Amino acid sequence: MKLCVIGAGTMGHGIAQVGATAGYDVSLRDVDEGVLTDAMDSIEENLGGAIARDKLSESEAADAMDHIESTTNLGEAVEGADLVIEAVPENEDLKKDVLSEAEELAAEGTVLATNTSSLPVTSIASALGDPSKLVGLHFFNPVHIMALVEVVLAEQTSEETATFAAEFVEALDKTAVVVEDAPGFATSRLGAAQGVEAIRMVEEGVAAPGAIDDGMELGYRHPMGPLKLTDVVGLDVRLDILEHLREELGERFRPPAILRRKVRAGKLGKKSGEGFYVWEDGEALAVAEEFR
Repeated sequence: MKLCVIGAGTMGHGIAQVGATAGYDVSLRDVDEGVLTDAMDSIEENLGGAIARDKLSESEAADAMDHIESTTNLGEAVEGADLVIEAVPENEDLKKDVLSEAEELAAEGTVLATNTSSLPVTSIASALGDPSKLVGLHFFNPVHIMALVEVVLAEQTSEETATFAAEFVEALDKTAVVVEDAPGFATSRLGAAQGVEAIRMVEEGVAAPGAIDDGMELGYRHPMGPLKLTDVVGLDVRLDILEHLREELGERFRPPAILRRKVRAGKLGKKSGEGFYVWEDGEALAVAEEFR
């Protein structure tokens, strides 16, 4: 089976990696050659980490790399693909355009998937000639570590497509949670609710970010507190999700002013070096100075 992944950013190259590790032939496509180069380097680094943790042998890691080809040509990428997953930025029009073009170039019957974390899959499917072939596959970051994939069924998704998607997730040795298309699905909606309340607590002076995160990690056994997770996800991404959920579900998802202020200042979390924490080399060193 051949897997095509469109978009070689953090999520895209993660999906490509787990697909190749599972034995699929993978074509990773991006419009930017430099992004593809960085993606292949990241995949190789991640596989090296798996070797160090005794999760993979050197030969298995090498075999996974051999299963991935990168290209800027969409036609080459989708040729012979059984499944095409888009992992482009969270913009509905962009996702529609990419998937529509992929559908035109792919063989008839190719299953298409969107990796959106919150956008309406039913609306995205409406842009396709055969919307029954589209399904949501919401992977979690980091893809090669997180065991969950949310399988989101659009109103048009056929039973055959839904079954194919769930079996694909299982073949990756991950757990599929099947949900209907609704604002924020299940996980993004619950995660956003917890995250926005934690941000409000900081804004209201209830507690500092470290105290809130420690409380959830030690008291509720969360592997990462909601504010540190917001930094990892990206404050801009969190803001976009909250704006969408507010529009669909009401004022309980209204983004706090402190979140908007940080995004305007370019303090987007881990990827920019500062959010609710100060980050260096992928590690949170301390809470941001304004909260000390």
